[in-house]
Amino acid sequence: MTGTTPKVPGTYVFDAAESRRGRALNRLCGSLKDPGNRARFTADEAAYCDAYGLTAQQRDAVLRRDWNRMMELGGSIFYVFKLAVLDGKSMQYLGGVFTGMTTEEFTEALRAGGRSFG
Repeated sequence: MTGTTPKVPGTYVFDAAESRRGRALNRLCGSLKDPGNRARFTADEAAYCDAYGLTAQQRDAVLRRDWNRMMELGGSIFYVFKLAVLDGKSMQYLGGVFTGMTTEEFTEALRAGGRSFG
């Protein structure tokens, strides 16, 4: 499938186009690995978003912590997770959000070997 991103129902395919679209969002989230940046973000989240040039939709998703929307707007889980950690959220929490499960249900599904998509 040259030049075509395959569609997988219920998933986000993070390809080059999504990477470009989410660049500002991912840069912001990636910057949160630095303690000083975390402090600046926490002090004024809206201003921090503006400094990174997020689109209005990305800014809204970050401020509302709409994890699914961040992914739809080009977010990479590897970067968005840094924001989740700042909020004290686990990867299992995000997995639950992304799959429509509670954290506990998602964790149990992992322990049971994952979900079946067939």
